[in-house]
Amino acid sequence: MQRQLKKQEISRRQFLSLAALGSAGTLLAACGGGQTAVPEPTAVVPPTAAPSLTELGEGVEVMAKDVLDFALETNDWSGQFGWVKFRLNEGRHNGEPIYFIRTDSSDQTYATENGLVFVPLLNQGQSIAKPLYVFSNEDLPPVLGSAPSDADYISLFHIIEVNITDPRAGTGSAADVETAVADGYVETTETGVYVNYPVVKWAGGELAVDDELTATLGNGQLVEPIDTAAMTVNFKLHQCYPGSRYILTDTSSAGMAPMMSVPASEPTQALMESGGTDEIWVFANGIPGSGVMGFQPAIFDNKAGQAAWSPFWNHFTLSWVDESQARVLTSSAEIRELLASGELEQFNGVPDSHPNGFVVNCPAPILAPNTFAG
Repeated sequence: MQRQLKKQEISRRQFLSLAALGSAGTLLAACGGGQTAVPEPTAVVPPTAAPSLTELGEGVEVMAKDVLDFALETNDWSGQFGWVKFRLNEGRHNGEPIYFIRTDSSDQTYATENGLVFVPLLNQGQSIAKPLYVFSNEDLPPVLGSAPSDADYISLFHIIEVNITDPRAGTGSAADVETAVADGYVETTETGVYVNYPVVKWAGGELAVDDELTATLGNGQLVEPIDTAAMTVNFKLHQCYPGSRYILTDTSSAGMAPMMSVPASEPTQALMESGGTDEIWVFANGIPGSGVMGFQPAIFDNKAGQAAWSPFWNHFTLSWVDESQARVLTSSAEIRELLASGELEQFNGVPDSHPNGFVVNCPAPILAPNTFAG
């Protein structure tokens, strides 16, 4: 029997009231990974429509043009997260339909023209990015050179323009395009633009839907099934300092991916060495809250949109040495000061993975004042 949930999103007035309260949850139980198709759950109730994007609260900024709607907080479920609905984009991979979202670009002009977050650090992934072929003289879906069904999946793509000069050219897969290049049927131009386009649905699989919506990780990172008819996908939207709201799409750790219910993307581990990541800290104890381990929200080293920020996180876990001294922290400067004084202990990745860290892909499509009050 489908549960009945009260539909109430945070209004502009409510948001401002919450913002005035303060500017300042080991990982949750493992569940099925994001690599397999997920049957449509009957318990999920789609969230109600949020206020129009033209009626944003004070200090709220939508960073990605493909955001169709969102709510920073909601009473539709008990989990301490909101939701954000993205426009789906369709492409082809190995001749099959593939669906992805667009979030970030390494190129300022391309980011502005396409409504993406400008992330210069994506240029540090040139050696591991996969091709994304776009057709300049034909109305054809783009071809992606990577999908979560591939062992070397990565959501970082290099956009390559394709000009078809012979109708015999194949256009259903990266291999088709590469063969067409060799045969002289197409001409390609490398744009030097690198983008973060996480894949959400592919042949044989899709991101998991959380049918409980009680925990930050829970059973998945989607709040309702992907809708390829309406071309939308609805993610959990999480709070993070300073002033950011993020989504979770994949991780370099094959071992952690099932616990996060997202695909593994092992090549992104190389971004730690090349300088393509930004630091983020999550808390393993301290003040209870909406963080992935059940404590206060995580902290970015930089805010989305700043030159030093990247959606590819170098993930660290913090633990208060004396938990009775725990308090809400809101900046990386505070963290570094407390690490130096010995009040905090830091682990690469999580305590079980230390000293080996990992990368998590968490685009931040929305900026908003933090409302966590501790």
